[in-house]
Amino acid sequence: MKGNSRESSEATAYAEVPGNWIGGRDRRKRSRTRPPALTVLFHPDPLRVGETASLADLLAGHSVFVSRLVPDFAQPGQFDRQPLGDRYLSRSPVRFSPTGEAGTVRMDPEEGRIPLTADGVPLTGPQDFPMPALERGVVIELSNRVVVLLHLTTDAPPHPPDLFGLVGASEAMARVRAAVRSVADLDVPVLLRGETGTGKELVAQAVHQASRRRGGPFVSVNMGAIPGTLAASELFGSVKGSFTGSVRDQIGYFQRAEGGTLFLDEIGEAPPEVQVMLLRVLETGQVQRVGGHEPNRANVRLVAATDADLEKAVEEERFRGPLLHRLSGYEVPVPPLRERREDFGRLLFHFLREEMRAVGQEARLCRDGDPWLPASIVARLARHPWPGNIRQLKNAVRELVINSRAAHASDTAQVGPQVERMLREIANATPAAIALESAAPAARQRSQPGAYRSPSEVTQEELLEALRANDWELKGAAGSLGVSRPALYLVLRKFPGIRTARDLSRAEILECRERLGDDLDAMARELEVSRKGLQQRMKEIGLT
Repeated sequence: MKGNSRESSEATAYAEVPGNWIGGRDRRKRSRTRPPALTVLFHPDPLRVGETASLADLLAGHSVFVSRLVPDFAQPGQFDRQPLGDRYLSRSPVRFSPTGEAGTVRMDPEEGRIPLTADGVPLTGPQDFPMPALERGVVIELSNRVVVLLHLTTDAPPHPPDLFGLVGASEAMARVRAAVRSVADLDVPVLLRGETGTGKELVAQAVHQASRRRGGPFVSVNMGAIPGTLAASELFGSVKGSFTGSVRDQIGYFQRAEGGTLFLDEIGEAPPEVQVMLLRVLETGQVQRVGGHEPNRANVRLVAATDADLEKAVEEERFRGPLLHRLSGYEVPVPPLRERREDFGRLLFHFLREEMRAVGQEARLCRDGDPWLPASIVARLARHPWPGNIRQLKNAVRELVINSRAAHASDTAQVGPQVERMLREIANATPAAIALESAAPAARQRSQPGAYRSPSEVTQEELLEALRANDWELKGAAGSLGVSRPALYLVLRKFPGIRTARDLSRAEILECRERLGDDLDAMARELEVSRKGLQQRMKEIGLT
């Protein structure tokens, strides 16, 4: 039957709209465009994390709807597809559509039935995301239950990844795995380049496990942790009496790695004399122990790693150019976490399972009902740029688990002071609210010319006075302060002592309700949050 029902829109999952994508109607240009996609960073069912839904229909000028029922998501390379399905998500969809501006995606909540937050800012109207935002990735919360990343992806059909012990299915990690496959069965030296904490040692282990040497040892050495005076003997071994305190022959790392792989981390920290010896090993394939007279054949695959600019070190004569050329027989760039944000959910839950298993509480992560880890915390973590990369994320997860360890089994995770400080620092450093306000559709900007003051002018005293005068309702408080509602969220981040309802713990709400009964108005005043926000938070954690 013909009609314009919402169900009809959801069944088709797209509709024709005006506007175009990169290249307009030029098919040749459009075919080279990276299509946008949504990747699940958080879902009440942890097994759904990492699933992706393509928004490639945007390239053809169609809209794509997202709700409880559409579109279908699937793990890379799998054919078992299903919608988000969470019962708290509305059937009324959010519309994603192309605009007339090249590469820009518009997200429109339409009837507003799904509470939306994009990069930390609640949305009540249409919002445009230009190409730079899509390349970086936009963290979207749906109904405070599901977190997805809007990002660009490859138009190649997904394949189940050869894991090699590496977590992630992003395009960046696909390139790393392809490099591992290309070089693993060769004995050429490999140089891994990447920022600190990106997991270079894991990639080195992947090279080893994919090679013919997998049955041999994998020996890892941090060159920055070996004193310069001992580096040569530690690496190549020494004979008795070769230096003061040498009372017996010593086996070096090269001998321990015989028949396998030797991983030299922080190779840029190698002392000059050791660089000379390493160069000789690479040129001759022989190792000579300190104090020894006869060289020995070294049956070792060498993999080195660095986060330093070795070319600059060569120019400054701190690193030998010939050694760099020998080490970089094949280079593998290891991407930082901010360049593989679609892998964030997979990495987060991988570390959560490890850390919760270590304290015997893994069952809390996968419990029925409300998730142990709130979607709001995941969204905040996902927006962080993680300068320390995967290592920093793992440390944050460990703190999260330890701080929540003593909580009641039904409580949600608790953010500790170090993680909270980290998240507040980045919130102040990257004013997402202002960025979104400036990227809003032009019509909405023109409707409020010169209406707002700068959020940086608002003091903590003014903010508290406005919130209390408006019963902690943000819309009224923003009007009293003369700032836009999105900008008010930036003001709130400036003052860590001021909370929102989403910061309330289950235990805190229960204790307040026990004292005040079911008087929501009294509870909201006591907890200093809005009544609506308190109701939403109580529903989120299963108290209504």
